[in-house]
Amino acid sequence: MIIYSKFNEVRKTKKETLRKVLAVVMTSAVAAGLTACGNGNSSTSTAAGTSSASSAAASSASSGASGSSAASSSVSGTSGSSKSGSAEGLSIGATYYTLQTEFCMRMDDAAKKWAKENGVNYTSYDGNNDAASQLEQVETMIADGVDAIILNPQDADACSACVDAAVEAGIPIVGVNTMVNNENLTAYVGSQDVSAGEEIMNYMIDYMDSEEFNIVVIEGPMGQSAQLQRIEGITNVLKDYPNIKIIAQNTANWSRSEAMTLMETWITTYGDEIDAVVSENDEMALGAREAIEAAGMDIPCIGIDGITDAVTAVSNGKMIASDFQNAEGQITGALETAVKCVNGEDFEKEVWIPFEMITPDNYADYLN
Repeated sequence: MIIYSKFNEVRKTKKETLRKVLAVVMTSAVAAGLTACGNGNSSTSTAAGTSSASSAAASSASSGASGSSAASSSVSGTSGSSKSGSAEGLSIGATYYTLQTEFCMRMDDAAKKWAKENGVNYTSYDGNNDAASQLEQVETMIADGVDAIILNPQDADACSACVDAAVEAGIPIVGVNTMVNNENLTAYVGSQDVSAGEEIMNYMIDYMDSEEFNIVVIEGPMGQSAQLQRIEGITNVLKDYPNIKIIAQNTANWSRSEAMTLMETWITTYGDEIDAVVSENDEMALGAREAIEAAGMDIPCIGIDGITDAVTAVSNGKMIASDFQNAEGQITGALETAVKCVNGEDFEKEVWIPFEMITPDNYADYLN
């Protein structure tokens, strides 16, 4: 569905007022001889042409940031060709539910690259798996006068307040990768997580070549859209296979180390009763595999995301497959949608990037 953006009408009035206020503040700051300012541990992205002292201050703030307000910035380069002229000079902020996993780091790195290529001032925040921190970060972005916000929410319900805050401020907010339950979200770019759950479960059944075996399921953070939808996909498939039993399932919060500990517990409890491991992401599948190997066992594992270590694991037989999720495609789509919305152009309300199964037959296509 194509939507015509009306955000720019509301945004112009609010942003013009905000810029007038900021202009007065900046004039006073310059007069006082200040070279940089900050809010807590956040760092602020700067436009091309600022003083080296200001850039150094921003870099220092970014590298030393920690806690819920930790942010990093990508500064637009000097004048040159831009792939998207309509994006040049815009300020876009992004809050990720975490920047401690490879998948989310891949999104952030791709966003920084895109911002540099398109002359956009981009600032990213690590939500540290906390919805309240993400709301604080959105409020900071609003106060900083960003043109658009990218939201990668920790919790589908708890992060709804982030959308409300942005809409109230007249700023477009585009969801990416994980969903939020708020009909006022400007747009969403991601992949169909229900289908990913179905795909990995079906692949495991084909691999086992049986309709009767026991599995354990390792889930993502409870309440996050990816967790809810991937388990929905897994159980959708199992409805047709009554003799495939889930003998244990629990969350490991997308964490390799938590999954290893969880799998150690399950091995102690169930031992040889476990025939297969179905994991809602690769990090957890890899953690489970470490526990399996430490116990001298060989239990097939499958995951989702197609991270570097998972591709390697598929290549050497430690994982049977991984359903690749295109981090770069998702974040690029979200940024391009945000730019269209800011500029009052038509945009897709929902953009879906398909999953791709990485197998022993095609893993070489996904190396590096």
